[in-house]
Amino acid sequence: MSLISEIASPGMTGLEQLQALLDAGVQTAIGATLKFSAIEFADGLAIFEGEPGLHAYNPIGTVHGGYAAALLDSACGCAVHTKLAPGQGYTTLELKVAYHKAMTKDTGTVRAEGRVLSIGRRAAFAEARLTDRSGRLLASATSSLLVITP
Repeated sequence: MSLISEIASPGMTGLEQLQALLDAGVQTAIGATLKFSAIEFADGLAIFEGEPGLHAYNPIGTVHGGYAAALLDSACGCAVHTKLAPGQGYTTLELKVAYHKAMTKDTGTVRAEGRVLSIGRRAAFAEARLTDRSGRLLASATSSLLVITP
């Protein structure tokens, strides 16, 4: 099931599709499960915010690295999605994450900002940063994505 196909009209650009989701207040299943959501989309930019907590803890008593990776992957992927022409799609080929500081239930709201570095006919490259309310870098990522044109 594609949320975009349910909300967006045919012929919309990637940015228009994501803006329609945001305007409709639609929450993705992963966002609801991991307690994060989209905040803003612009040309080549995607911003998400989340609340790390016990729902994302690993056995050693901190937020699992997969939580940061999910936010960073979403930010990179959606940043690329904003650059797509009508009918195009994408998929992540590679995500490289660096963890700079641990998160706990006390970290508070975190913000993932993804930006497109370059996009071509078949490949796109993006980067994202995950920060806390004070702007401290918690994790960063680079991503390679396949651009799909039917």
